Amino acid sequence: MNINRILFVSELNQELEELLAPYKIDKSMRFANEAAVQESDLQWADAFVSFKTKTSYDYSQVKWVHSLGAGVDHFLFQKNWDDKVLLTRTICSFGERISEYCLSYLLKDVQLHNRFKELQAEGSWQPIKPSMLNEAKVVIYGTGEIGQKVASVLSSFGVEVYGVSLSGKQKTGFKQVVANDDASGILQTVDYMINTLPLTKKTEQLFNERIFSKLSQAGFINVGRGESVSEADLLAALDAEQLRFAVLDVFANEPLPEAHPFWQDLRITVTPHISAVTTAEEAVQCFVETLERVENDRPLQNQVDIEKGF
Repeated sequence: MNINRILFVSELNQELEELLAPYKIDKSMRFANEAAVQESDLQWADAFVSFKTKTSYDYSQVKWVHSLGAGVDHFLFQKNWDDKVLLTRTICSFGERISEYCLSYLLKDVQLHNRFKELQAEGSWQPIKPSMLNEAKVVIYGTGEIGQKVASVLSSFGVEVYGVSLSGKQKTGFKQVVANDDASGILQTVDYMINTLPLTKKTEQLFNERIFSKLSQAGFINVGRGESVSEADLLAALDAEQLRFAVLDVFANEPLPEAHPFWQDLRITVTPHISAVTTAEEAVQCFVETLERVENDRPLQNQVDIEKGF
């Protein structure tokens, strides 16, 4: 595929332009903020490079679209996609970052951080024996690159890790992988449930009363997409003690509105979509490598399957 003209649409354009300079890419490049993009820019470009825009552009006018983030739901979800247009995404340290994020909250729980903080405030000396990670059972929804990395890290600490995917195909790092419809038995015995799934038609509102009702005093960590969770059902599951706590890094509406009940609920930890931050350096490196592969018709590990949505 010949790529000669590249349009970058990002809040990080200045930084991206500076980081791209040493690569001496022999292409015509335009850097525009979202508000400034015109129809003529899309007609000019062979490739469109962006992270997440609020505007739905006509991507059929270009040959290739590259996401500067791992997720591509803002390009595909509830939208029509021209199959002639190549879509790729950024792959970098997401798995490692998300693994450490999840591990930190599991350790916080088994080591009773919250309880000892309460006892400290009371001036109360009460030795309580923490549990260990090798006593924990975790189910991870999503067994792709990120899910496998999380499974590998947790398994290295002796955690019993199960996976749930659309296919139920066995993957490295998991004791067992099952299809979504076959997960009931596992859910009834897990200590923690982690969502790493992308947003697709099949995952929208997936985490609802049907899944939460199978749990008993479990912890829930969402590093996938906020739209995958029914917020009302999540709160109901906390009230019913199906969930003991929830750690949420992604939300249906971001930033999370000031009046949202999640802010004040002590059972919920809110973080501002930071579990898998893409640095500009990583984004540029992945883009340059992908450009080289696209132009030389080499295999692409980061090509998005339009039907699957990831």
